[in-house]
Amino acid sequence: MISHSDTPLLDQIIDPAELRRLDRSALVPLAHELRQFILESVSATGGHLSSNLGTVELTIALHYVYNTPDDRIVWDVGHQTYAHKILTGRREGMARLRMRGGVAGFPRRDESEFDTFGTAHSSTSISAALGMAVAAKQHGLDRKAIAVIGDGAMTGGMAFEALNNAGAAKADLLVVLNDNDMSISQPVGALNNYLTKLMSGRLYTAVRKGGRRMLGVAPPIRELAQRWEEHMKGMVLPGTLFEEFGFNYLGPIDGHDLDVLVTTLANVRKLSGPQFLHVITKKGKGYARAEEDPILYHGVGKFDLAIGIQAKAPAKPTYTQVFGDWLCDMAKIDTRLVGITPAMREGSGLVRFSEQYPDRYFDVGIAEQHAVTFAAGLACDGAKPVVAIYSTFLQRAYDQVIHDVALQNLPVLFAIDRGGLVGADGPTHHGAFDLSYLRCLPNMTIMTPSDENETRQLLYTAFHMDTPSAVRYPRGSGPGVAVQKQMQVLPIGKGEMRREGKRVAILAFGSLLHPCLTAADQFNASVANMRFVKPLDEDLVLKLALSHDHLVTVEENAIKGGAGSAVLELLQAQQVRIPVLQLGLPDTFVEHGDPGVLLAEVGLDAAGIGAAIGAWLQHHSAGAKAAQNASAA
Repeated sequence: MISHSDTPLLDQIIDPAELRRLDRSALVPLAHELRQFILESVSATGGHLSSNLGTVELTIALHYVYNTPDDRIVWDVGHQTYAHKILTGRREGMARLRMRGGVAGFPRRDESEFDTFGTAHSSTSISAALGMAVAAKQHGLDRKAIAVIGDGAMTGGMAFEALNNAGAAKADLLVVLNDNDMSISQPVGALNNYLTKLMSGRLYTAVRKGGRRMLGVAPPIRELAQRWEEHMKGMVLPGTLFEEFGFNYLGPIDGHDLDVLVTTLANVRKLSGPQFLHVITKKGKGYARAEEDPILYHGVGKFDLAIGIQAKAPAKPTYTQVFGDWLCDMAKIDTRLVGITPAMREGSGLVRFSEQYPDRYFDVGIAEQHAVTFAAGLACDGAKPVVAIYSTFLQRAYDQVIHDVALQNLPVLFAIDRGGLVGADGPTHHGAFDLSYLRCLPNMTIMTPSDENETRQLLYTAFHMDTPSAVRYPRGSGPGVAVQKQMQVLPIGKGEMRREGKRVAILAFGSLLHPCLTAADQFNASVANMRFVKPLDEDLVLKLALSHDHLVTVEENAIKGGAGSAVLELLQAQQVRIPVLQLGLPDTFVEHGDPGVLLAEVGLDAAGIGAAIGAWLQHHSAGAKAAQNASAA
């Protein structure tokens, strides 16, 4: 047993094995140390703060009771796992949290054996943990599987699909509902804690099962007793729904009371079959500013703990702000406009719209599939829906985009935020594939604005279409182009020349136009701002192909199937032979880190684009010269 000493408790814990050697009386001071470490660490690096402060005690209790990593803990989304990472040998790595080569902001199987399942998208934990529980059962292993899911993630349909399957499978699975918004029940007190500890014990379970066996000899009495039990549980506890799924519902309990957590989890660990533990926590726990404004402190940059986050007016508007302003301006003009978001009001720039047009604002929760089909239904009856969604989240509703929007040719506008590399959130959040997965869909128009003003104008253009459309823009600020208040419909499928040169023509899609213009100077290359991925400006492409010796396509999307592939398909169809260099994201999952660093690493900054073109021209020139010599010989 680890004893108290002058050495901080956190310094004595290398992994959960040391944690489990602590006396229970040491867990509360450990929680204080751990919470303070998270505060100091995240304020120095940036990251997810309020969600992590809220799960300190729960994390300690889970690792204290369960034999991790043999027992499997699956964290939903994963933005509440900093305490987990610190307790599992990555405390020193937190100094480079979410930086290139440092600790990831989400669980990753290749980072630690304690990260049993990689997460970052919502509502996947129950499915994954159920798979682990069934696998353990099939192999005859006494291994526990625990899914930790937030009340927000419970709005995702996948969570309920998993609950339905888990109840039928009768596997030994514990689902811990981390309820930090009291969205399911009222605040709890000592009585609820006491009742839950009692209900989680073997004695209560045995008595209940035994009573049912005895009442089985008298069906009418048994039926009456069952009805009474369900009625009382429905009145006292909000667990009737989960009981109907086949789970034994326990809770709610105070998620910051370590004694209650440890006692309850220790009792639950002895039970068999599907268990559902409802835990109430507070986002931002232990840091007053985060408790008062958990949304502001959800994802933070570096800040001073003593004074908190200080609001600063951005030097130039972000693409998200440009979208939010356009949405409000467009709503004022056209009453048919409705705005839809899958639980990303702040991130997608809909705060002002939700306040000014509450009757036309719909936050559907973490339910991307529903968001898209809901928009399709609105479009069927005369509305003009705008779905504000991150590129990486739209992937989750791909079937709905195909069947419910594109196939029916409905006028739904997808405002796709976070196109390209997003930075510290890493490969789970990079918008690397949207041009590829949307380009193959009939009826879909895809626009890639190059700056802030073009974003506004292309959104206006897309809104006036009567067919499916997508306007795709990156995270953060643009080059600083002034946004014109007046809006105009731009010609569909038409790009523009931004630089006239010779020999080499660069076809730029989206915000990478500006590093392309810089790189073009060293080759006196022509540069086209393509604007549209679909329909492609075929006339412009063919004109440049016939007037230049080399073409270069540049996009912040996977090369495979992307905008460059569209150019190659056109040239092949028209039997135009010209060397083409495709620059874009490689066929790998790009790691987390500073966006500028990542762009440089994949060769999509101005220097990288210039170097790639230079090396390609040199290689092509050498190859052509060698061919000439061979022909002469």
